[in-house]
Amino acid sequence: MSLLRYFAIAALSLTASGAFALDLEPLRQGDMKKLAITAPAVLLPEAELLDDTGAKRSIAEWHGKVLVVNFWATWCTSCRVEMPSLDRLQGAMGSDDFQVLTVATGRNSMPAIEKFFAEANVTQLQILRDERQRLSRELGIMGLPVTLIIDREGREIGRMIGDAEWDGPEAQALLAALVAEGKPAPTN
Repeated sequence: MSLLRYFAIAALSLTASGAFALDLEPLRQGDMKKLAITAPAVLLPEAELLDDTGAKRSIAEWHGKVLVVNFWATWCTSCRVEMPSLDRLQGAMGSDDFQVLTVATGRNSMPAIEKFFAEANVTQLQILRDERQRLSRELGIMGLPVTLIIDREGREIGRMIGDAEWDGPEAQALLAALVAEGKPAPTN
């Protein structure tokens, strides 16, 4: 059994109601030790973001998926280190149930973002921008990078300040457990 599958199965526990409840604590291994669990979970505020074409977008569009939402900037050295692992995570786990979203916060021009992505060889991540930092301010994001884990209901359930290896086995195990939570049990 793979480490990823082991941790995903070990993290799920059956409650008295028959629904799955997830205890993230056993999954906080490796870089995931830096993940602060948000308890109780907090609903994300509505905020207008812009995509790479300038179209207005909202994180609510991804309601029903487990999200990794990374706040970053083109000038951020730690963001440059972390972004390729987020890209690989999206490639490995991106699905109808899971999405990595990157939100460039503050003054990040599209040419600078495109250059950053090209230099970091990022090809699988969608570009979102929080130019006026409205969402960042409402979420209390003070430094970069900051990554939020969002459940299917649009609630923040975890927050990491600083960079991490998001495509590593520990992160994938934690995220796989979240994706598995709330899905119907397979029938044999």
